[in-house]
Amino acid sequence: MNPKSTNSQWPVLDFQEIEATLATLHQWIQIVGKIRLKTMPWQNHSWHVTLYVSPNGITTQGIPFNGSFFQIDFDFENHELMITASQKAPEVIPLQSMTVAKFHDLLFEKLTKLGVEVTIHGSPNEMEPAIPFKENTTNKTYDPVAANTIWKALMQANCTFQKFRSQYIGKCSLVHLFWGAFDLAVTRFSGKDAPLHQGGMPNMPLEVMQEAYSKEVSSAGFWLGSKDFPVPSFYAYAYPSAPEFGNQKVAPKQAFYSEEMGEFFLKYEDVQQSDNPEQMLLDFLQSTYEAAAETSKWDRDNLERK
Repeated sequence: MNPKSTNSQWPVLDFQEIEATLATLHQWIQIVGKIRLKTMPWQNHSWHVTLYVSPNGITTQGIPFNGSFFQIDFDFENHELMITASQKAPEVIPLQSMTVAKFHDLLFEKLTKLGVEVTIHGSPNEMEPAIPFKENTTNKTYDPVAANTIWKALMQANCTFQKFRSQYIGKCSLVHLFWGAFDLAVTRFSGKDAPLHQGGMPNMPLEVMQEAYSKEVSSAGFWLGSKDFPVPSFYAYAYPSAPEFGNQKVAPKQAFYSEEMGEFFLKYEDVQQSDNPEQMLLDFLQSTYEAAAETSKWDRDNLERK
């Protein structure tokens, strides 16, 4: 996974090389994400369920529980999962190849030792097939190099997303990781209500989708790819989107619109190999936002930093 350009901070992402590890990690972070979902106070648009990129991996951040706090951290430099709780010694699980079923059992054993008793929905969301975690012996690959590369790519995307987020003074999400599809996202809101969403994600309750998209949005994110679309990419979409949204001219020239998905895409590889990856990505984020804001007639004067 040696970089193909001088941008060594932006690692090369070869989907074939990360695929097996990504599939396992996707299951593992769903388990951790569901623990956060069950223990955090509810927030609009399901913001209470999200995970975050950390200095060495992915974290839940602090979760309030019975008058104290606990936190779960994936460390992709030292390759361990650390569970910490207030005034108790941390519990650690080495990150190595193991089945989803074993990871699930080990994690809940450690939580019990720390006095954190929680029950989650035992099957993954937004994926097919949805094998129950306790029965999943299919996904079991953990390549430390692949895991570290995935984290480094997420970290670079996160840094650029944070910069983009700072220019908006309307309602805006944090830059956060949704474990359903394993994508890093940031969403801007116009302040207007949106039409009732029709759903469509596998193993995702309709009412969750409808609340998540109850307000008009312009959303962008970074997705690591899948078997059906093995191309790590940045994406941008609007909900609802005006008929002319997909016809807007956006930057950079490598960006394209998918009629099937109703989204703009920019391949991670194009960003990684560019002379200035951050600026290329910022151009994509800004121009796709403007495409949404202009075609849907957002009140930009009162939503953007002057």
